[in-house]
Amino acid sequence: LILLHPLSSLFAKENLSRMTEQQLNLYDRLINEPSNDWDIYYWATEAKPTPAEFESDVMAMLREFTKNKKREQRLRQPDLEYLFEPPR
Repeated sequence: LILLHPLSSLFAKENLSRMTEQQLNLYDRLINEPSNDWDIYYWATEAKPTPAEFESDVMAMLREFTKNKKREQRLRQPDLEYLFEPPR
């Protein structure tokens, strides 16, 4: 996900530890199956409708995260140390 990498990695940092196994599988499918990263970006930003096969609560979470209602700076991907922290 070169185009989405900062967005998807920030989303992952904030959400993966709280996801169920089913949600993790949906997220894995979402970031790996579409052949074009731009499609995911357009769906996440609501520039284009999400196809039914990728519409899920995880896609809704990504859309909500993309709105950035807290106006956080998201200019770079997070450091990877969070992967080694215990779940919150």
